[in-house]
Amino acid sequence: MNRDRNQNQNQLTLAPIRQVTGEVTLPGSKSLSNRALLLSALADGTTRLKNLLRSDDTERMVEALRQLGTGIELSEDWQSGEVLGNSGLFNTPDVTDFFLGNAGTAIRPLTAVLSLIPGDFTIDGDQYMRERPIEHLVDALLTLGAQVSYREKAGCPPILLKGGLVNGGNVSIRGDISSQYLTALLMALPLAANDSNITIQGEQVSKPYLDITLGMLKKFGVTAGHENYQTFNIPGNQAYRSPGSFLIEGDASSASYFFGAAAIGQGPVRVHGLGKHSVQGDYQFLDIIELMGAKVDRADDWTDVTGGELHGVDVDLNHIPDAAMTIAAMALFAKGQTVIRNIHNWRVKETDRMHAMAEGLTRLGAIVQTTEDSIAIDPPSEIQAATIDTYGDHRVAMSFSLAALGNAPVIINDPDCTRKTFPDYFDVFQSLSRNR
Repeated sequence: MNRDRNQNQNQLTLAPIRQVTGEVTLPGSKSLSNRALLLSALADGTTRLKNLLRSDDTERMVEALRQLGTGIELSEDWQSGEVLGNSGLFNTPDVTDFFLGNAGTAIRPLTAVLSLIPGDFTIDGDQYMRERPIEHLVDALLTLGAQVSYREKAGCPPILLKGGLVNGGNVSIRGDISSQYLTALLMALPLAANDSNITIQGEQVSKPYLDITLGMLKKFGVTAGHENYQTFNIPGNQAYRSPGSFLIEGDASSASYFFGAAAIGQGPVRVHGLGKHSVQGDYQFLDIIELMGAKVDRADDWTDVTGGELHGVDVDLNHIPDAAMTIAAMALFAKGQTVIRNIHNWRVKETDRMHAMAEGLTRLGAIVQTTEDSIAIDPPSEIQAATIDTYGDHRVAMSFSLAALGNAPVIINDPDCTRKTFPDYFDVFQSLSRNR
């Protein structure tokens, strides 16, 4: 794959690709990495972390935990590290202003944990985070006794939080917006003085991410139960205990781009460190591309994908909204229409992903129709050369890299936004690409 980076405009031109093939070992999962960092910091004992993701999001979490007094030692490449646990809630830090960039997996759980700690905290993020809603988590914390106010835009960071007032209790929270709000409560409330019960309003989205959270709580010695993801019961006054060591799987969301490219470009591509026993919901992406016509071989420690004749599908991807973006990009190369349903939370992620994906697909020649929670894509007969606006969203940038498997060049604006989860994504993608 030829790459031409325009430094002045921060653009990356991807020349047409004939084939994607080879082997890749992925960086650690962002979701697992930030959960592991926070739970290790709250635990009793030292936790050795392996294959930790180094990215903007995890760097924000490490900075915040060090600000809270956590001892963290990491190798230069973050492939190994140690976190000295605090044996419970943090003491009030000297500096109480927290900047979390655009890291949703950092700002949501840290806000919930800080609600348990005495102090007056300012919690803020970058320009994109200041547009991302946090009100459903804030409303839940207010119900539990916290004092919170918005400094600028109502419902979004920055917020002022008076901590130390939450002791557990009964609360309800919307489930149809993001699983990160519930994950934040599940991670914080075991350390509250009293038991907590959470009732979910509406359908709970992204259930596999909640399974990751509950599984990690268990590994760190804490229990939380649920009834069909509609009520969650969290005993209070629990203590996290280090599991000693914790290996972080390769990121299944990031793997979807290589799997998708293999399905389009015939492959084969083998991803190491991600196998059939994966705890990540986005591994179910492979079920969808099999429906589309790809061949998948799953082993314990790796997964292979080989391409086939792809055809459109009509699927509900509420459980894997991130990987659903890769399916949308693959739809450019499938015969017939592809419809992706029940993805309303695309609209409240790093950007309005429904708009960003529809815009990019249209520029590439597809006919696109959207509703509040679905997208229908009719592929073009020939992919057109196009410039893709990423809106600072790493997954928009990575998804549209697949469009280069057509016969026209594709320009990605702000390619460096992939720093959020996969800083060297385009280098790795290039290493597997064969040009036309």
